[in-house]
Amino acid sequence: MKKHTESTYSTLKVNHSKPNSRITAANFLPDPRSRLDSAQMKYKPMADSDIPYRDLTNAKTKRESIGQLIDKLDVVNNIRYQRTIEDTYCNVYSYDYCRFCKVYLPTVWWTDKALEKILEGQEVEPLMGETVDHIYSSAIHDWFLKWGEDFGWKRMFTAEEIQNKVNTDGGVGIICAKRKEKGLSGHIAPVVPETNEHKAYRENGVVIYPLQSQAGKVNYNYFSEVKKDWWNDELYSSYVFYYHD
Repeated sequence: MKKHTESTYSTLKVNHSKPNSRITAANFLPDPRSRLDSAQMKYKPMADSDIPYRDLTNAKTKRESIGQLIDKLDVVNNIRYQRTIEDTYCNVYSYDYCRFCKVYLPTVWWTDKALEKILEGQEVEPLMGETVDHIYSSAIHDWFLKWGEDFGWKRMFTAEEIQNKVNTDGGVGIICAKRKEKGLSGHIAPVVPETNEHKAYRENGVVIYPLQSQAGKVNYNYFSEVKKDWWNDELYSSYVFYYHD
């Protein structure tokens, strides 16, 4: 998502060499106005019983249900993910993808004051603009580095590694890049399991561009070679690969 205003996501410096058991997800309850056929309430979860969750029974059911999820979210056609004059919605799509894969990725995150209370053991209610605020893709890059481990994310370092892991275990992969220019958002896209019809791009048998799905300037249910190694674009100062079972 491109955004010319800065999020007030937490910048609190926390030393946590091991996961902090007190940190909690910033989540709203599903809102009936948050729908695939609507541009409203994109920061809230959808309450749509027709959207399939990832089936965690085994690796095969995970992969198959991810394919069903991508088909249902249909980022190319659904109103929720279409770019506007002001914005694109890579973060909204990635949030939805992760949520229905039963993995936590924030679309809002705690403010500094709220986070301090949580780490002190207090219960904090998510209130937009008070205890939580929007978190965009450049900030999500930093969130992964600061908090990802606390929510089960494991950092990876190559396209080959993350694609193979997603293919083999049916887990959730993410590539997230941070913009060089402060106040502008970067980009985030899920790495998804290969199918008979959709493949990563390889050279000499090694994954160069993983198979991904995204909202952005152009939305793709599946892509690999068309955007090449977009995360290495000169617009970005840094990128991360993360995986969740």
